[in-house]
Amino acid sequence: MKISVHAVGRMKAGPERELADRYFERFAKSGPAVGLEFAGITEISEGRAANASERRRDEGARLQGQLQPGTALILLDERGKSLSSEEFAGRIGQLRDGGRRAMVLAIGGADGHDQTLRDDAELVLSFGALTWPHQLVRVMLGEQLYRIATILSGHPYHRS
Repeated sequence: MKISVHAVGRMKAGPERELADRYFERFAKSGPAVGLEFAGITEISEGRAANASERRRDEGARLQGQLQPGTALILLDERGKSLSSEEFAGRIGQLRDGGRRAMVLAIGGADGHDQTLRDDAELVLSFGALTWPHQLVRVMLGEQLYRIATILSGHPYHRS
């Protein structure tokens, strides 16, 4: 299953980008052994509309325009469901084993995700109730994808 990341906002050079890149590279190397291929990161600029709902709608439409039929969509949102790493790995494994060929994990803009996207998503996932800066969410997502690959392969990186 090809896994890609869609992010509203651009990651600037610096230590956060270096750390995110390191985890995404680890995932790209370890994922194929468990049927997960890293397909890269797509960045779009934040919407320029006058209000939050229009910005969410614009950003959501740009994401939907990139989704191929049958692609599993997972949204990252502070109002989403909190899962353990093992549970998240299990969900990814179920999608893979269920025949899904592609998955997009979407990091929304400052205003969050449009309700249309939320309705279409396989999962709305939270990294906790706290609000995280975009750069740190990207680092945490890269690390979790790497962790998922190690969990699914039985590697000892993740300790239960």
